[in-house]
Formats: sequence, C-alpha cells, structure tokens
Amino acid sequence: MSVSKVYVLDTNIILHNTNFIKELCDGGNNIIVIPETVLIELEDFKKNFTELGYQARSFARMLASCTVLEVEIQENVRIVKMQHGEDVFIHLFSKNMYESDLDAQYINESNDKRIIEVAASAQEYYKDKKVIFLSIDVYARMFGLFSNVTVESLREDRSDVPDFEFVKQLKLDSALFNTLDKKLITEYDPEYRNGNYSYEFISDDGNSTYGVISPGGVIHIINEDLDFRGLEVKPINTKQKFFMKALLSNLYDIHVIDARAGSGKTLMAFVAAMRLVMKGSYEKIVYVRNSIESVDKGADIGFLSGNEEKFRIYNMALYDTLEFIAKKKMKKRDVMEPQVAIEKKVAELITKFNIEKLWPGEARGRTLSNAIVILDEWQNSSNNTTQLILSRLDNNCKAIVIGSNRQIDNMYLNRFNNGLTSLLKQTKKEQSHISLFAIELDKSVRGKFSHFADEIFGDSDKQR
Repeated sequence: MSVSKVYVLDTNIILHNTNFIKELCDGGNNIIVIPETVLIELEDFKKNFTELGYQARSFARMLASCTVLEVEIQENVRIVKMQHGEDVFIHLFSKNMYESDLDAQYINESNDKRIIEVAASAQEYYKDKKVIFLSIDVYARMFGLFSNVTVESLREDRSDVPDFEFVKQLKLDSALFNTLDKKLITEYDPEYRNGNYSYEFISDDGNSTYGVISPGGVIHIINEDLDFRGLEVKPINTKQKFFMKALLSNLYDIHVIDARAGSGKTLMAFVAAMRLVMKGSYEKIVYVRNSIESVDKGADIGFLSGNEEKFRIYNMALYDTLEFIAKKKMKKRDVMEPQVAIEKKVAELITKFNIEKLWPGEARGRTLSNAIVILDEWQNSSNNTTQLILSRLDNNCKAIVIGSNRQIDNMYLNRFNNGLTSLLKQTKKEQSHISLFAIELDKSVRGKFSHFADEIFGDSDKQR
C-alpha cells in the first residue's frame, strides 16, 4: 500500500462528522491516526443524547466493524492497525509514557497536549510520510506548532462560500408590468440563473413591481392587497415581502433564509405557516431549534418527552414569537389580566395550529408528515443534523430553514461548514427532485438596539 499522507485527528474532527474519515482516507491513499486520548474523550461523549454523542457512537460502530491487521508494540509507542471496508485504514496510537501530566483542573489543556505528543511521535514513526495534525480548535493547532507539528483545520472550513444574487434588479418598460405575472423570466432576462429567486422590476419613469420566480422560471408578481390580506402581521420591507410571497404561494419545498438578528425571520415564518395550516395545505407546524444549548446542555436536561419546563428556556424564541402573534389577535374587549389573556391565547394558537416542538435528538426513527417544519437557528447545526431532520420529512412537508451566519455559537462549526451554509450553496444549483427558495433578510425591524448591535459587532462574527 502506497501512502501519501497520515492524518492525526483531534476529537473535534470526529465529533464534527464521522463520515469525514472516509473522505480523508482518499481511497486508501492516506492513513488515519487516532490518539489514545481521543478514544477516551469519545467514550465520554458516547453516553450523551446529543448530536456529539451520536457522532461518538457512530465512530464506535465504525471501530467495531474494523478488522485488526496488526498490533505493534515498540519501546515508546503502541499501534493497533485496523482496516474498515476496502480502503479506510485507521491506526490507534498510544504512547507508553507522556510528558504532559494530567491535571484534573485543566483536563482539556492536558488532553490537547497529550494528543499533540502523539502527533509528534507519529512524525517519528511515519518518517517517510507527511504527517498532519487535523483540528478545528485553533488553540490545539497552536500547541501543535509549538511542537513543530504540521497542522491544518478542516478543508471544508476554508471552502469558499459563493456570492449569492437572490434578489435581482431588472429594468423594464413599465407598460409591461401588468403582463409579467405567470410569464417566463427568460423572456425578459436571458441572463437568468439558478439562484435568482426574486426580481425587482424597475422602469425609467420611477415605477417598480416585484415578483418571485417559481421552479421552471415562472414569474409570480406580488400583489400586496391580495397576497397579504388578513394577516395579523404583514411584511414591512421588500425582502420580507419576497419571503412571505414565496411562503404563501406554496411553490417551494425548502425555503433557506440567512437573516440578521431582528429581521423578523421567525415571525414571518410562523405567520405564513399558520395561514397555510388554516387553508388546509398542512396539518401542523413543527418547530426545530438546534442551538449551542442543545449541543452543550442536551445531556444535562435530557431528551424525554413531557419535560416542558426543562425546555421552556430553550424555546423562548418560539414563545416570544407566539406571544407577539397572540397580542395581534387579542380583542380589546378581553377583560382578563393582560398576561393571563396572552398565555391563554398562546395556548389556543398551539392547539389550533398543532404546533409541536422537536429537538434533533428526538428525530431519529420518526417520520414527519403533512407538516411545515421550521428549522430555527440553523447556523448552529451541522450537516449531519440537517440531513437527519430533512430525511424525516415525507413528500407532504415544507421546510423553512432560518438562521444567521453572523451569530454562530457552536464551537465545532463556522460560516463555511454549517448546515445553513450547505443549503445556501445548493440554492445556486439546479435541483431535479426538490424546489428551493432562498433570500437574505438584511434589515433589522426589531428596533434601534438590534440594528446598532448588528452594525457594530456583526462583521466580527463573519470571521468565525
């Protein structure tokens, strides 16, 4: 076997995506080295009912299916050489003596240093190979540089995020505006491309009209009086109108929304979802939120049904949205105490529109049918979680994926490799089995504080 590279993996690489190991092996051209300390850390994660626990258990299943080729014991190191399938080669690597002392007070730092020691020893053991220590954690990579170890992050961490042109401006004679509806966009814009989901048609005389483009390139002009009639909460800016038109027209299977904080993304999603349930297009609304809390604290609070009080703190965004809608629906003659009346109205909304809360850890083994599924804060979800949730949906569902790449809190993800970005990338491609819509909501409507905070601090989040 001719090997070109040896990858020594940090724990976070496996927790990010176990399947990435097969890609790294490159058809048997490379070897994967797993330090002993990584195995110990994965054993702890394996007990958790979180996505991280799922990844740890997936890797355990991979190891269990491996064939042991050789156990090599030298004076300073021990290596268990294994093979998974035809072309995945995994070496479990341990040192007989570590220079780093395990300090319970600084266990993470001690573990990092032990993993780096294995990477350094691997450079000695695989002398004729290029040994690379792979980690998402920048501090672990710095420790590696101190030890003269070649370090890299995930290749997908550095993959380019393409430029999107979800909304395109097109100059037309205003005399044509009344004839645009249900026409093909290619009749007016020969440069139309996948990813141009919404159009602002403008004329030299200062008039304008707006439309979304359905699969097949058909124009659907926005008529505010008809499209948004009767909504308790109406869209107030152009991009919100595109978003709401796309949702209410029910032309698309998946809506992907990258939005600033306070842009109304969750509120618009729920208002439209409720309208579609009222019309009988769907039976229920399923709210899925995968945030940093669900990753870090999911094991502590448990994933058992009926623990409403446990989950309430993590579903506050949902309750805030429902309370806002409830206030809009309340009648002035209501004589109850205001908060009591609001809580009663929220309960009515949950019952009337069959609103369910779902955590990713509860999704395995389930099938969601005839539902609008709202995936919130999806910048904090991995590709695996995205695949998990979307694969639970049958053909009678609609998915609304909303998040903000300016607010990533998951230490295992960044703006290049999270589930929201992966779906955004797909919006530029022609899809044969599913219809996509995407837009960026870049205006805060929550108020001056949200707008100020996003303007001042938002750009720094993009660098994560």
